[in-house]
Amino acid sequence: MAVLWLDEISSGDLEKVGGKGASLGELTGAGLPVPPGFVVTAGTYRSFIEEAEIDEELFAAVDVDVDDSAALADAADRAQELIIETPFPDELREEILESYREVGDGEAFVAVRSSATAEDLPDASFAGQQETFLNVTEEDLLNRVRECWASLFTQRAIYYRQEQGFDHSAVNIAVVVQQMVDAEKSGVMFTSHPSTGDKTMIIEAAWGLGEAVVSGAVSPDNYVIDREDRSMDVTVAEKKVMHEKDEATGQTVEREVPEDKRTARVVSDDEIDDLMDLGERVEDHYGDPQDVEWAIVGGDVYMLQSRPITTIDEDESDAADPTGSVDTATGLTDGSGGVQSADTDSAGAGSDAGATGTGDVIVDGLGSSPGTVSGPAKIVTKLDDLAKVSEGDIIVTEMTMPDMVPAMKRASGIITDEGGMTSHAAIVSRELGVPAIVGTTNATTVLEDGQVVTLDGDKGAVLEGKTVDPDEETEPVEEVRPQSPVKPMTATEVKVNVSIPEAAERAAATGADGVGLLRTEHMILSLNQTPEKFIEENGTDAYTTELVEGIRGVADAFYPRPVRVRTLDAPTDEFRQLEGGDDEPAEHNPMLGYRGIRRSLDRQDVFAHELEAFRRLYELGYDNVEIMFPLVNDAEDIYRAKECMKQAGIDPEKRKWGAMIETPASALSVEGMAEAGIDFASFGTNDLTQYTLAVDRNNEHVADRFDELHPAVLRLIGDVIETCREHDVDTSICGQAGSKPEMVQFLANEGITSISANIDAVRDVQHEVKRVEQKLLLDSVR
Repeated sequence: MAVLWLDEISSGDLEKVGGKGASLGELTGAGLPVPPGFVVTAGTYRSFIEEAEIDEELFAAVDVDVDDSAALADAADRAQELIIETPFPDELREEILESYREVGDGEAFVAVRSSATAEDLPDASFAGQQETFLNVTEEDLLNRVRECWASLFTQRAIYYRQEQGFDHSAVNIAVVVQQMVDAEKSGVMFTSHPSTGDKTMIIEAAWGLGEAVVSGAVSPDNYVIDREDRSMDVTVAEKKVMHEKDEATGQTVEREVPEDKRTARVVSDDEIDDLMDLGERVEDHYGDPQDVEWAIVGGDVYMLQSRPITTIDEDESDAADPTGSVDTATGLTDGSGGVQSADTDSAGAGSDAGATGTGDVIVDGLGSSPGTVSGPAKIVTKLDDLAKVSEGDIIVTEMTMPDMVPAMKRASGIITDEGGMTSHAAIVSRELGVPAIVGTTNATTVLEDGQVVTLDGDKGAVLEGKTVDPDEETEPVEEVRPQSPVKPMTATEVKVNVSIPEAAERAAATGADGVGLLRTEHMILSLNQTPEKFIEENGTDAYTTELVEGIRGVADAFYPRPVRVRTLDAPTDEFRQLEGGDDEPAEHNPMLGYRGIRRSLDRQDVFAHELEAFRRLYELGYDNVEIMFPLVNDAEDIYRAKECMKQAGIDPEKRKWGAMIETPASALSVEGMAEAGIDFASFGTNDLTQYTLAVDRNNEHVADRFDELHPAVLRLIGDVIETCREHDVDTSICGQAGSKPEMVQFLANEGITSISANIDAVRDVQHEVKRVEQKLLLDSVR
């Protein structure tokens, strides 16, 4: 039998109908209000390819080197072509169509959804690999079923199965065909608190179809309800868009929410009661807290999906014990009601057996990455010295470079002579979760190789000997993972900055709305050759592939959340230290020189290879990648960069792209940039501050004069936000200042579209934004 109805299916049928189908069948069998439908089984897909005798050719087609972009693209095209162009056998065609005619009135709009047969397949970890189609009718049904099958062989799906060692021939897929609910309102519901398991129900709601909530297109209302007395805390968001069915075409479209509904509460108290009743029923049925997708139409509540909440920590009750408090940065408790300092002492911290120090300060500087660690100092004066850095050592160097990142990942701490809070060492250390001190001026001469020291990244002090010995270690990823996975709902998006692909997992764990800044220069500089030298020795394809792989790792970790990638922006003094750097110009002040878009537009042959990486990523299906041009001064720069995009085969009308606002000139010229077609303007406050105040941001001698909150800087930012709003251009901030509470308050009040924060500051920024937005709402009604 090719088709199973939902009322014939239970949770034990996972291998036949996939996770989504099994869940819907179980809910239907429990008498819960699930829209009717059926599943085209996984066995039907297998029979289809075997009886058509395309299975061997199909699996041979995808047996390619997935690192060869051209071969991967050809493989995906051929595999999908084989499935889509193979006709349905008459018997199968008729069984599926007859089943459809029994749904609703026989002419119903249905959702056609892929349903994976095993939770550990790549599609469970990488959203968007398999297809879903909404508002499908009989005319397109068979094609949509085939397209769901074919979506097993997108480039992304092929790549990840191969990378993770899955046999393509062992993977099956089912397809759920279910009557559409023309939702007037919809959302998700956690039947118990998703972190602690407490009897607290959390509901998110928005107008229209639930895809807007799930995809992140809209910030929903948030309702937190005590299940004992049903008292609730309500946060009403501004809901600018909604998804609904177009009556003329039957297609799902995005429309603006009517003004009178934008700030109106979505669900009433009675509807909350109905949702809670259903939530308690489904939790009782499964015996575990559930994550439920729901919809309401005509006053009736429907359950569209339910899955167990997997984030509840069984030990959370211990952490909540009043006898021991938890540090939200590290999750560590000292067991006595006091919080430890943010110790991230790793395995190497105790590598000097029994070493105990006086704790006297021997070197001090700027605490640029929090945490306290002890370990042997390893003096690094040249790249060859990196080989002596072992797990848990503390790197002491004049300044860090991108090619030091592998050693920085091994180290328990970083100390530099030079640099400020926005230097490479400071930024990368924060992203890796490694405590760091920068700008000490003399650490490499005062400290001795192998000397055991303690680094206090909060206070900026290096102490003599080993003074910390925490009872447990912490992982960088877990340190930034929110204690509760339910993030504060804000209209202002909160994104995260990523300097290096190696930080992608840690950045994604924060729950940020996307990446506001991914730097390409660290990927390029880590090649240890200038772009020209690397291309000369390895070829243009190798150069482009390096960029594709670096960006793809971050784009995958965040998909479908957007990843804003900045094109090359490195000053010549950094290039001069690489192989081939002798040809770089010697500049008196590289920060004001040959960098950013001015270098790219001058060397368009190299820039073209950079843009080719973006084109390949779009071809691979990474529609969440956005392009951002650095150090733009005016509209002329934008028009020239736009023409380069077109020459590279990138359509500026289809892709999202924009400019950094890093100079007073760009701030004052933003209206012309908007007219030139940018989709967003993003403040680089590190450069904007230094160019406005004439303060070198990497010079420790004037570090006290570097102030992103200076009235002149804030005025430029405020004027840009106002101008961009008038031209329907998004605004964002990706400089370090986006992590400061005072800047967050200013930006949220000004109406910025998004704020991108450091990895360790994302959750704090989310809470600060929510507080400001709530105050604005209160002020508007008082």
